[in-house]
Amino acid sequence: MRSEVLNAAAQKNLFFSPDALDYVLSNPDPISFANTLLATLSESSVFIEKKDILSFIAGDAAVAPERKPIVPRNKNHCDISIVSGTDVTGDSTCEGKIEDFANYFRSRFSALKKMIEKRRDFGTSVSISKAMTLGRDTQIIGMIYEKKETKNGHTTLRVEDEYGSCTVLISKESPCFGELFVNDEVIGISGKPSMKGDLFIADKIFRPDVPAGRTWVPSDSVSSVAFLSDIHVGSYAFLEKEWKRMISWLKANSYDMDLDYLILPGDVVDGIGIFPGQEEELNIADIYGQYEKLGEYLKEIPDHIKMVIQPGNHDAVRLAEPQPALGKIFTKSFDSNVILAGNPVNIEIEKRTILSYHGKSIDDWVAGVQSLNYEDPINVMKEMLTRRHLAPMYGGKTAMAPEKKDYLVIDRVPDIFVSGHVHGAGKRDYRGVKIINASAWQSQTEYQRSHNFNPNPAIMPIVHLGTGTTRMTDFTK
Repeated sequence: MRSEVLNAAAQKNLFFSPDALDYVLSNPDPISFANTLLATLSESSVFIEKKDILSFIAGDAAVAPERKPIVPRNKNHCDISIVSGTDVTGDSTCEGKIEDFANYFRSRFSALKKMIEKRRDFGTSVSISKAMTLGRDTQIIGMIYEKKETKNGHTTLRVEDEYGSCTVLISKESPCFGELFVNDEVIGISGKPSMKGDLFIADKIFRPDVPAGRTWVPSDSVSSVAFLSDIHVGSYAFLEKEWKRMISWLKANSYDMDLDYLILPGDVVDGIGIFPGQEEELNIADIYGQYEKLGEYLKEIPDHIKMVIQPGNHDAVRLAEPQPALGKIFTKSFDSNVILAGNPVNIEIEKRTILSYHGKSIDDWVAGVQSLNYEDPINVMKEMLTRRHLAPMYGGKTAMAPEKKDYLVIDRVPDIFVSGHVHGAGKRDYRGVKIINASAWQSQTEYQRSHNFNPNPAIMPIVHLGTGTTRMTDFTK
């Protein structure tokens, strides 16, 4: 009910003070009362206070006449920035040494361990080596490096921390039996050691996760952000007709609806030599030519829209994640309203945090977990949030650069989490996080057809930064 009242006000560029909102919600029919109130207010009013509502009820002719008039927003002053410490661009330190890998996993373990320890229902943990000497219930935190099923139908996990390792037994009678486990994720475990060997009997599993009860809190922002992933300029399957339809729509609607921001989460061009026989699927066979053409397409986007462009696995940067931003040699034709960022990255827009990740690790999730598939990338992204890591499974299809810190840890809970890569389109709310899969601008290629891969292209997700309302705008029709 609260969000409906706030949404109704936001649509009229009006905002309730906390005590005014409480007063509206105390009415037997808050929605009707709010709509009547909003319809009566002067258009020059911005903030509604409790005294204004009391004046309205008393029948005063003017409601809040002293309010300041609405000042039109200057479209040239957008509130957008890359969150410090989340972009590897210019800060890469790895040399591929053994010690680099050790530091990388220590960084991951330390960050995720702290998140688990902050859970209100977890309490204090002890090291694995100490836990195995205790004859009582206790709690440990470890990184999984092996999962097995016993001949009796139980599950065992081999886990380790900085000081030791043990085998965790999850009985088929346990409440946590059947949970999804993947290698290299960090979990908390409550239970007790057995009397023999290094076996730890688990009774409950804890993950870093997004805090329970978290919700999207409406703000006074009137702006919206849109997402365009996997454009694949240079491919013969690039959807130019649909792209032009989208550009026409932006020119006609973006200013009036305050669509001020656009994020492009990777694979902005098709690249060269990405897969066998790709040259047969290109209409621009030169990588510089692909980015130059992309620059031409981006110039068609209205000037008031600020853009963030990231690389993906088709772009001209290192394949290993985290990926740095595109180099200037490729982006000389881009306008000044384009911000170049790495992958992944946190972007702050009008006090909202957006985690943008191209999504290459979805390949590993689908290959390694039977219950996940390409048709439902949103479910894969939910599993990433649950583990607070974008690509926990090391050694798969997603190459990892062993930086001093693990940039793929989701250390800050985002308001919006967006990815691309799989050319799907979808949305979901998970504990206050708007999960978005941002479609593509490439029709099915021969390579995709041979792998039975069916894209869902030319759909642009748009999220209102104030209300959180998400719309999927389809340009195929």
